[in-house]
Amino acid sequence: MIPAENIRDWRNRPVVDPDGSKIGTLDAVYVDTLGDEPVFATVKISSLFGGTRLAFAPLKGAVVTPDHVKIAFGRELVREAPSIDTDGELRAEDEPGVFGHYGLEYRTGSLGERRLARR
Repeated sequence: MIPAENIRDWRNRPVVDPDGSKIGTLDAVYVDTLGDEPVFATVKISSLFGGTRLAFAPLKGAVVTPDHVKIAFGRELVREAPSIDTDGELRAEDEPGVFGHYGLEYRTGSLGERRLARR
């Protein structure tokens, strides 16, 4: 896994899928509050109609290259992922949907605290 302090250095860099297709640009990193490991990034995606949103993409299996961040999930899957407005926040009740979209297990800590925190 890419250390959180290193992946944050890649903000505004291209994010591509396993085939090298550009998805968008890296906006922010979300860490797992249970282990303080980077688990998701928000990818800034522009629509054909001029709108911009931040889609959540898993960092599991991500590789940083000199030119971009390559994630292990396909472009269309990320483009269909749960998202927030560019000035929005992920609500606690929306966290399970982010994990579920990618078939990832969602669990909270023993006190039921939030699972994701933006860093």
